Parts: sequence; structure tokens; C-alpha cells
Amino acid sequence: MVYRLGHRIYVHTTDEKQAESLDEHLWSFREDVFIPHSLRSQALDVPIKIGFGDEAEDHGEVLINLSGKIPDFFSQFDRVAEVVPVDENSRRVARENYTFYKQRGYVLHYHEMKKPRDEIATR
Repeated sequence: MVYRLGHRIYVHTTDEKQAESLDEHLWSFREDVFIPHSLRSQALDVPIKIGFGDEAEDHGEVLINLSGKIPDFFSQFDRVAEVVPVDENSRRVARENYTFYKQRGYVLHYHEMKKPRDEIATR
């Protein structure tokens, strides 16, 4: 996980509902794993902030964009991660974002995320 390397991360969501849902999910993710985070509206000093809207938290190292749209403030971050969903419509939007970054000369890397073995269904 990137935060374990000492990086500060801002997770950009579509809206308040998605931010709160992610916050709740991270609190209940797994009992044996704690991911230090908070909503942007909370004044806590944690490595991961979750927010939405036109302004980012002052976590200028890594942006994880879950909104589907490239936020205007993306360039203030050292690294940007765009999550590519499974459904085809969302994948189309992700491809458009990829093209946006590529046309502007950003170095792009693709990382395929795999489910942990305990989440893969067996037949």
C-alpha cells in the first residue's frame, strides 16, 4: 500500500455520498487491517484523506481519482491513479481520461489489480 511508504494520499470521489460510503467501507474493511484515513471535512492528520468537489486536500503526493472525471487540481499531485471499473461505459470514460493524460505528455503506467485469492470464487 502506498501510504505505508510514507506517501500522503487524497482520494477524490464523485460526491459526499460516495466519500462517506468509502469512509464506512474502510472502517469495516477487515478487522486485522487498519487503513488510517478520514474525510476531508475532519481535521485529522492522517495519510489518507477522502473528499469531493473542486478543491483537494493538501495531500500533494498521490491522487486516487474515483470520480470518473479528471479534477482541475490533478496537476498539483506528483502521481495520479485512475481506477478503471469493469462496466463498459465507465471503461470508455477511463479511456478518454487516459487519452487526456497521454496527449499532455504524462508518463503512463497500467497496473492490473487482481482480487485476493480468498475473494476468487471456486467452481
